[in-house]
Amino acid sequence: MNYNTVFVGMDVHKENFSLCCYTNEKEQAEYHQKVAGHYSKVINYLEAMRFHYGDDVTFICGYEAGCLGFTLYHQLTDHGVKCIILAPTTMLKPSGKKKVKTDKRDAALIARCLAHHDYSPVHIPTEQDEQTKEYLRMRDDHKLALKKVKQQILSFCLRHNYRFDGTANHWTQAHLKWLRALKPDGLYQEILSEYLLTYDQLTEKIERFDRRIEELASDKEYRENVHKLTCFIGVKTTTALAVLTEVGDFKRFATAQHFASYLGLTPGEDSSGDGQNRLGITKAGNRHIRSLLVEAAQSYARGQIGFKSKALKDRQQGNDPKVIAYADKANERLRRRYYRMVLHSNKKANVAKTAIARELACFMWGMLTGDIA
Repeated sequence: MNYNTVFVGMDVHKENFSLCCYTNEKEQAEYHQKVAGHYSKVINYLEAMRFHYGDDVTFICGYEAGCLGFTLYHQLTDHGVKCIILAPTTMLKPSGKKKVKTDKRDAALIARCLAHHDYSPVHIPTEQDEQTKEYLRMRDDHKLALKKVKQQILSFCLRHNYRFDGTANHWTQAHLKWLRALKPDGLYQEILSEYLLTYDQLTEKIERFDRRIEELASDKEYRENVHKLTCFIGVKTTTALAVLTEVGDFKRFATAQHFASYLGLTPGEDSSGDGQNRLGITKAGNRHIRSLLVEAAQSYARGQIGFKSKALKDRQQGNDPKVIAYADKANERLRRRYYRMVLHSNKKANVAKTAIARELACFMWGMLTGDIA
């Protein structure tokens, strides 16, 4: 019997892949097979399946986004195999509290979602976007390492009763000078020196990374859009470039609300009948951008409404007057809304910042789609 389309579900892991086929005619998964974790084994499996489905069959393969990234996708598409990466949060999951989870069942679920279109595909970035995104994430990994070292140094000082009595905040020049002037006894001196050496190395690395990111952002592929996004308060080059490389084409979202939903910044809901129950944000979609926008939203929690710092004016310089006016309108609205939510509506600060992050995402969508009227 000949089939037009066969959907191949792939539950992929580092060492092995679990494969199966699904057709709308039979509506069941069949020909389950576990193979070594290499794309050539998938191609061999598809060739073997032509014996069952006919030589003119079209295979559509799919797997969940995960640790393999886009490598398997590119390997299969380079060999003429249509492949789709499914967003896990959009797939139709089996109902019920108790369930049996195996690789075989996961592959069948993926194949069934492919056949019934119960999923949203993951956006495939360009090669340049993928490389830039990896560089930005590498920089963030070093930032986390620096944060941990700072915590370790402060904990060391607290354990041994070295207390900074200055009026300045921690990690200012005055605080660093105080740390370097400490003279602990015995081996403690060596421990503190090693901590400070690691701190200096990571600080220098991150400064070098930031200079390189400025160079990447000046590329013609990103220059104009980065310049536009940095017109918003709290959005500098690193955040703007990360948003561009992670999202790709903003026009693939029909509305600003769709973009906010993609980032998981919209509230969930558990309503039935006449009762309505609002939940926290869904936290679906891209966690990295969501975190960056929430961090950017913290800048709206301080400062006077309508005030523009010198740094912000410098970032806005050179943009189209319409772009600057749109950003100024957004900045004023978001800061005003934050103060109204916290001071008048008694909302928690973190709740208000998350709401500001959602609106900031919507303004970003408008900026990059040209909807700035």
